[in-house]
Amino acid sequence: MILYEYPFNERIRTYLRLQQLFSRLGQLIGREQALDHHFALTTLFEIMEVGARSELKSEVLKDLERQKQIYSAYRGNPAISEKALDGLIAQLDHHFEALNQVPGKMGQSLSENDFLTALKSRVVIPGGTCEFDLPAYHAWQHHDSAVRARDLAQWSQPLAPWAQAIGQLLQILRESGSSQKVMAAAGQLQQNLPQGRTFQLLRLKIDPALGITPEISCNRLLVVVRMMRQHSDGKLVATTEDVPFEMTLCA
Repeated sequence: MILYEYPFNERIRTYLRLQQLFSRLGQLIGREQALDHHFALTTLFEIMEVGARSELKSEVLKDLERQKQIYSAYRGNPAISEKALDGLIAQLDHHFEALNQVPGKMGQSLSENDFLTALKSRVVIPGGTCEFDLPAYHAWQHHDSAVRARDLAQWSQPLAPWAQAIGQLLQILRESGSSQKVMAAAGQLQQNLPQGRTFQLLRLKIDPALGITPEISCNRLLVVVRMMRQHSDGKLVATTEDVPFEMTLCA
């Protein structure tokens, strides 16, 4: 099944983008080729751009504290394992303290690195990292792969508390929903959302054998999913077939 996720607000949109970038960065650092490490650095710069909002840190900290309060209210519930509950609350506390100790906004310490600052200003220019533009970077790419990986790990280390905190919040959010099997009749589903709940994330799972791509539109009142089929020329065209899929609403 292919999983599609659609955020209901800008905060969750930012979390999803950052999680994707953190995942890509981890994969690229673990490889050995200089080209992979080049794209690890460009991913690092993307993370800095996405996380540049000064209020993002306070939003993540508030979300961690809110989740702690929610789960603390379950203490004494006989249906809840106290050991599991204590473990989750301890994780939330750990992420809160670790992120709270990181100075400034995301990647602020990296902006003080002259080597990275020079590279960041050139990487946005097509072909801007050629050896005649950045000889120091060209030399770095010829270092042993273990040396490059060590540098990348060191530069990425200040981002670890962010990645862990956001990963925990998204995991809790994803686990808050229950999946249901639905049908897009004639290729479209329109569903009113129940009042009194604030949904933050929509998750769809579609069988890849169907050859269908969903177009999703959501707000606090309504979910609309249109099923599209891609033609050989790349054009997406709405299908009129009935399409089964799984849908999860996460609050």
